[in-house]
Amino acid sequence: MRSNELTNLFVVLAVSFGAPLVHNLVRRTKVPQIIVEILLGLAIGPQALHWVKADSTVNVVAMLGLSLLLYLAGSEVDIRQLAGPLGKKAMTAFGASLVLAVGCGYGLSGLGVVPNPLLLAVILTATSLGIVVPVLRDSVGTQSSVGQFVLAGAAVGDAVAIILLSLLFSRDSSAPGPRLALVAGFVAIIGGVAWLGSRRSQSMAIARVLDKLQDTNAQIRVRGTMVIVIGFGVLADRFGLETILGSFIAGVMVSALDSEAEVSHPLLRVKLDAVAFGFLVPVFFVTSGIKFDIKSLISQPSNLAKVPIFLVALLIVRGLPALAYRSQFGWRGACAAGFFLATSLPFIVAAAAIGVSLGALTSAVAAALVGAGLLSAVIFPIVGASLVAYNPKVPAAHE
Repeated sequence: MRSNELTNLFVVLAVSFGAPLVHNLVRRTKVPQIIVEILLGLAIGPQALHWVKADSTVNVVAMLGLSLLLYLAGSEVDIRQLAGPLGKKAMTAFGASLVLAVGCGYGLSGLGVVPNPLLLAVILTATSLGIVVPVLRDSVGTQSSVGQFVLAGAAVGDAVAIILLSLLFSRDSSAPGPRLALVAGFVAIIGGVAWLGSRRSQSMAIARVLDKLQDTNAQIRVRGTMVIVIGFGVLADRFGLETILGSFIAGVMVSALDSEAEVSHPLLRVKLDAVAFGFLVPVFFVTSGIKFDIKSLISQPSNLAKVPIFLVALLIVRGLPALAYRSQFGWRGACAAGFFLATSLPFIVAAAAIGVSLGALTSAVAAALVGAGLLSAVIFPIVGASLVAYNPKVPAAHE
């Protein structure tokens, strides 16, 4: 590692340290912390102060942050919940979102707003759980019927969006059919490895060793998780798929097969959150700000005008289908669910970067998409929370 690369990484880490302090000063605005991180990255990057650039070392650490973030997002997916009535409603709503997304993609492509309609359709289908969950807890509650619907819908949206991104937009230039076989084979390998790991962990001898080492300096479960995150990312890369697919599906599989995690190793999630949000994930968002091409965005009014267009498209695609359940949640609850589900940022940042690298998006369009994601993360959760104040009498999701 050259000294200038180490300096760049130091500056990024210093900014990631300062971001929560800045966020604390503006906490009354209810701006999510990741937006502060992205804006500070923009300020220190080549678009503004020229203090730092995203070199290979910074990019590697940022990719680790994204991989761990998606692993943790995958671990939040409850397969059993998705199999229930509420999960089926969420999947039905997502089916409608998918149709609307394709319609928006081709409509905006026909108007010359975007060069690739399918990539835009995929980008419009994801929801940011990391931003939505804290707001849900403070407003309608995560155990309410609205909260559970939003969580299930976000999980379905993230899973399908990541799979579609890898299926339709990867470095592998083969047709969708062979790539679908690659995805299926990749998922099968992850499932097999995770199942074998689950079976082995039931062995008394191995379980005793893991329990013995998990809270010592060895931190064996944290090390094992990092091996899984990076290992399955490498495996996805070998398959010609996007690395984010490996991390997300690994999280889903491990969570499904390690159902006793909260009992056998309750501190693991706390430790992973410390590694992720104390180190790696902020680097990803600060780096995203460094790469944010704001000059291309503001150089022409037509580019800047795309931001509100994409923002409205997010609300139409993810928010409109929630209104179909107004009889169950009421108008305010259904509208709130729509605004929560339309909140998206991390996936937009990752997918836009992939689109630029593949030549499927221009840097100006990518910047407009990220700008719309930033606005959605600021506006939509606040609007959703204002529609439904927290009430202990809100019915739990029991249907």
